[in-house]
Amino acid sequence: MKPFRILTIAGSDSGGGAGIQADLKTITALGGFGMSVITALTAQNTLGVDAIHDVPPAFVAAQFDAVATDIGIDAAKTGMLHTAEIIRVVAGKIRQYGVAKLVVDPVMVAKGGRSLIREEAKKNLVAELIPLAFVLTPNIPEAEVLSGIRIASLADMRKAAEIIHGLGARHVVVKGGHLPGDAVDLLYNGEEFVELSAPRIVTEDTHGTGCTYSAAIAAGLAFGKDVAEAVKGAKRYITLAVRHAWRLGGGHGPTNHLAPLFARGDGGTAQRPEIWE
Repeated sequence: MKPFRILTIAGSDSGGGAGIQADLKTITALGGFGMSVITALTAQNTLGVDAIHDVPPAFVAAQFDAVATDIGIDAAKTGMLHTAEIIRVVAGKIRQYGVAKLVVDPVMVAKGGRSLIREEAKKNLVAELIPLAFVLTPNIPEAEVLSGIRIASLADMRKAAEIIHGLGARHVVVKGGHLPGDAVDLLYNGEEFVELSAPRIVTEDTHGTGCTYSAAIAAGLAFGKDVAEAVKGAKRYITLAVRHAWRLGGGHGPTNHLAPLFARGDGGTAQRPEIWE
């Protein structure tokens, strides 16, 4: 049996909690085969990002070609795309190889506050990559940048989702974790809204949640789930990963990508919870 093939196009996190590392852990935990196109190297830990080294665009293209021409791609996701040149190359390769199931996580700022995209690259993200997105997954700060409005309520999230959908993404998931109360995300397909709610987990250990969530959505799409099923499953997965997060380092620790594999039942025995309905 061939595994489903999921490609992550993102930056490397030397701390292991976000980026390529988080994506590959997520894809593997959910039963897929993960592949990577590394767009940047970062020197970072739970306290923040100390340095960024961009991968030359030609080498980004070479990685994409190597994977696509031999192994193939059932679904893909993008994360950190630091420069306009890298965005342009990635968008071109997605078009070249006809990657239809594409999840775009519009990564802009790290947990510690460091910008992960150059200012001039934001226009390229909107013009070249977002129109290729089957699913776009901005958090509240990213949705505010993309929509141009301030978001302080679920009603604002709905308005922002409509504006962002107009940029060309087929489906938009506005993640509401930055707002108070339960963690409510909003899925919009241009016609209807679906609310996805989970109890808020009070923890500082949320490094890499956006990467993990988007990778899980890509995995669901690769497995043949429709968008609503993929997003709901990814929501269940990230909730478990945060609930059982690792307490590592002195800042924002990583989530536990293997939590669904080792969750314990009421009887104290290990059992794997159902992620996909």
